[in-house]
Amino acid sequence: MGHRAAVIGAGHTRFGVLEEGPRSLVRAAVNQAIGSVDKGIERRSIGRGYLATLGFGGWQIGNASALLGEEAGVPGLPSARVENACASGGFALHEAVNAIRSGEAEVALVVGLEKMTDVSNARRRFWLGVSGDTEWERQAGLTFAGVYGLIADRYLSVHSVPRAALGAVAVKNHANGALNSNAHFQKAVTPEQVAAAPRVADPLGVYDCCPVSDGAAALLLASPDIAPRFTDTPIYIDGIGASSDSLAVQERADLTRFDATRRAAESAFRSADTERSKVSFLEVHDCFTIAELLGLEDLGFAGRGEAGALTLSGATARDGRLPVNPDGGLKAKGHPIGATGVSQAYEVFLQLRGTAGARQVPNARTALTHNVGGAGATAAVTIFSVG
Repeated sequence: MGHRAAVIGAGHTRFGVLEEGPRSLVRAAVNQAIGSVDKGIERRSIGRGYLATLGFGGWQIGNASALLGEEAGVPGLPSARVENACASGGFALHEAVNAIRSGEAEVALVVGLEKMTDVSNARRRFWLGVSGDTEWERQAGLTFAGVYGLIADRYLSVHSVPRAALGAVAVKNHANGALNSNAHFQKAVTPEQVAAAPRVADPLGVYDCCPVSDGAAALLLASPDIAPRFTDTPIYIDGIGASSDSLAVQERADLTRFDATRRAAESAFRSADTERSKVSFLEVHDCFTIAELLGLEDLGFAGRGEAGALTLSGATARDGRLPVNPDGGLKAKGHPIGATGVSQAYEVFLQLRGTAGARQVPNARTALTHNVGGAGATAAVTIFSVG
């Protein structure tokens, strides 16, 4: 099918509890992305801008995309805000790809941003819940962790999977995050620590849940035809796929699969004209440990109920046959909602260029990112290659 777009530069702030405000986070990520373009790039060449954000906490202002041109140093930049809950970044990336393919722009800027820690704990819980059903589930007191706790309980029971499989996801991703200087959590944990941690929404404990984080990430995309003007090592986007499902999980036939991910993955592989066996590593949306197991199955890399055994075998470790989340994933790297999908692509940019340092996946040639909104209501899947 050919390359759809090329990533020519990428930037990333630290994820965590940060003092910086939204504007400075955007500015830092964009400046780093521009600085990473090997042969240089003039800011005025950027033809479209996309800001992925759910609302950056206490800074919930309208027309937020207008600040993108300001902080990127591109006055008059045609820009738009993309909001699709936790999948905002993945969908913003797809919008940029489509703008390039349509000829609307030769170069596009995608920025993911969230400032989540400047509100009270009570507001954070409510705010995170906006990505779920409000008519029944949230009014009944179900939190975001509660939804995934119900899913995890059902999954472990139906498929006879030990809870240790969830713990193995946490241990692996914290070990990877310990090698990532941008990660919210940079400390490894043991299986014993995970098992002994306080419960949040049974069977999920503290180490099964991603943190509430601040942060931003940025990507510069160009038409494949002109990418060599900017860099000798562009990373190509070959396939994109997206889908949605009912907002409320109670409306779905099966709690233990996300059909939006399944449809998005099939579309992405079809558009990339490639096979799963060609994928070197995955960036899977692991907002909770159970989400990584579901992701592996819904993406087609494990059969129903088999992702737990795959993880326990070590296959998904950084040096395994199918590395998953070498950057620490949402679990350890952090989950500033709008920035997450863009951050996943940033990791792909480093890995496929061979510049990921201590967490480098050997011989990485092709990668997949999987960005989910809410409890599986929306999903964006993107396939990248070195060309």
